[in-house]
Amino acid sequence: MKRTGTVITLLVILFAAAAGIWYIYTKDLEDPMEYKTEQAETKTILKETVATGSIVPKEEVNIKPNISGVIDKIHVEAGDYVEAGDLIADIKVVPNVSSLTNAKNNIAGQRTTVETAKLARDNQKAIYDRQKALFDKGVIAANDFDLAQNAYNNAVQRYKQEQVSLTSSLQNYDIIRTGTTAGLGKYANTSVRATVSGMVLDVPVKEGNQVIEANNFNDGTSIAVIADVKKMIFEGKVDESEVGKIKEGLPLEITVGAYNNKKFDAVLDYIAPKGIAENGAIQFAIKGTLKTVAQDSTFVRAGLSANASIILDRVTDVLAVKEALVQYDPKTKKPFIEIQTGDQEFERRDVELGLSDGINVEIKSGVTESDEIKVWNPLKAPIGR
Repeated sequence: MKRTGTVITLLVILFAAAAGIWYIYTKDLEDPMEYKTEQAETKTILKETVATGSIVPKEEVNIKPNISGVIDKIHVEAGDYVEAGDLIADIKVVPNVSSLTNAKNNIAGQRTTVETAKLARDNQKAIYDRQKALFDKGVIAANDFDLAQNAYNNAVQRYKQEQVSLTSSLQNYDIIRTGTTAGLGKYANTSVRATVSGMVLDVPVKEGNQVIEANNFNDGTSIAVIADVKKMIFEGKVDESEVGKIKEGLPLEITVGAYNNKKFDAVLDYIAPKGIAENGAIQFAIKGTLKTVAQDSTFVRAGLSANASIILDRVTDVLAVKEALVQYDPKTKKPFIEIQTGDQEFERRDVELGLSDGINVEIKSGVTESDEIKVWNPLKAPIGR
């Protein structure tokens, strides 16, 4: 009797354990998560890559002197607007002793040549006068008179030429000694003038500094740097992994941090054909011309750091969902989403995807704006202990 009771008790315990295990198993099969839903939205999707760089003038012109010397006076400062031909600086010439001596010797030799030419002219003039008197009396033939007249004319011309050469030698001496001479006016070597119109970006010299003219052996000293600040470009670099995705003509959005991340439109118009190794990676230089600086009231200063978003592709006002809502069939690898059909009931619906920016993706077909889409991968809250 006691054995029978023991068996019954054991059977009850086993049945209860089996029922508990079955209950836990069935509960585990149920999805305990209550899924939320979202709807597709109309968005503009951009696919872009970012390059870092700076804003610089499209062209900068270095103004250099035509003669070596010392800065006597500077007439402009950085930030001034100048027109082509405006005076930038005056140079006081420090003459070269050797050149000055050679110029003096040339003058002395030229004066001797002029005096010789003058004597020759006077001599030919006397001969011409005698021959003319004889010709008027019919003593000599016309050919003899023509020879005398031609010799006299040649002597006069030679004398004039030598006088011009002497004047040139005197002017050259003045230029070597002072940097200018009578008649040069605004073309004097001592006057450094702007060759283009624009803003003075920099004046790297001061009054009293010695400057050198540009020649075959020296680039010369820059007196000022001038640029048209209404024609600005973005100069930056992109990594070799991105350079294959871009091409000339793509639109850029230039963001300048110094102006509260103000954006300027630009066009990519240059990609370097050769990369440069920097910090173990190959970088390619790019340039983009800003389109809105001339019309915008913001003064963009040269040298400002900026970021350029290169727009690789763009779709506007398209139906889009978050990338996180899209699932992929493990066999076919085709995308699908789950649409709510009832309370926590969902059905699969295949979709055709378009452009993606990594956060949102374009939906070309399969979903409407009114569909409630399952947020299928919410994070579970940690279980408290």
